[in-house]
Amino acid sequence: MAGAAVAAVVAALAITATPNAHAQKAPGAYSYPTRPIRLVVPTAAGGGVDTAARIVGHALTERWSQQVVVDNRAGGSGIIGSEIVSHAASDGYTLLIAPTTFSTSKSLFRKLPYDPLRDFRPISLVSNEPNVLVTPPALPVASVSDLVALGRREPRRLNYGFGGIGSTASLCGALFRLKTGISMTAVSYKGNGPAVNALVAGETQVMFVGLPPTLSLIKSGKLRGLAVTSSQRSVFLPETPTIAEGGVPDFEVTNWIGILAPSRTPQPIVQKLNGEIVRILATPAVKERFSSHGVVPHSTTPEEFGRFLAREFARWEHVIKASGITPN
Repeated sequence: MAGAAVAAVVAALAITATPNAHAQKAPGAYSYPTRPIRLVVPTAAGGGVDTAARIVGHALTERWSQQVVVDNRAGGSGIIGSEIVSHAASDGYTLLIAPTTFSTSKSLFRKLPYDPLRDFRPISLVSNEPNVLVTPPALPVASVSDLVALGRREPRRLNYGFGGIGSTASLCGALFRLKTGISMTAVSYKGNGPAVNALVAGETQVMFVGLPPTLSLIKSGKLRGLAVTSSQRSVFLPETPTIAEGGVPDFEVTNWIGILAPSRTPQPIVQKLNGEIVRILATPAVKERFSSHGVVPHSTTPEEFGRFLAREFARWEHVIKASGITPN
């Protein structure tokens, strides 16, 4: 990835990291919170982002004795919910819990009603989990190298499914094609559920999908897990290698969830939010709740999250352009 591109994104994020003097002295900054907090979820209820929001929101409510209200505002690939938060008051009472698609929207959509680099302040990551590369058991491959060899030998055989253009599943497939040079036909479905069902039925041959919806299918033998997309193996699939271990170097994609605030949120509020989130994600009760959904909680400092976002924006911009994915 071009170093200049990453540096430009870091600089843009840095603008939101230093609130102005007026914001620093905002009334109530040090006694925060004194009323309920709205946590906007830009996805439908019941999914992974919604689940994380409810776990974190419940824990914050208990710690602060102030209600954290989870507000699902699905639609527009996360744009509707993100726009609400981007235009909200920078007082810490309206927050966004965002998925990986937050970092792809700038490259996928020609016009956004907000700037994801300048209109938000990173608070902390909440989780950072890999996708898993899965195939039906009938496909004659047992490893990443087998899959690559099959793709080169029979270039029209492989179709990879995903739940919508711009999802990490679709971008994983695009990155895999770029890294390996093999031909795979992209097949879009209305959500990961139908895409997984199509894979199990043999309609498609390859999918990159999150661990929670596939762990039971892998363990029951209905799907074969070839590799995880993270740089390290997953605690939930310790025997499954990474894609890099399978012979595709520098391949790392994760499904992350993080919390952001409007860009001028005062530093004392940012630090208080971050400190509480870091503490609750380290508690055994919260770890257990996440683990029951196949997720390991993962917190960061605001600065670490900002640098992480910079890399994500730059990486996906490169993949989207190189793959010829057309912005909507």
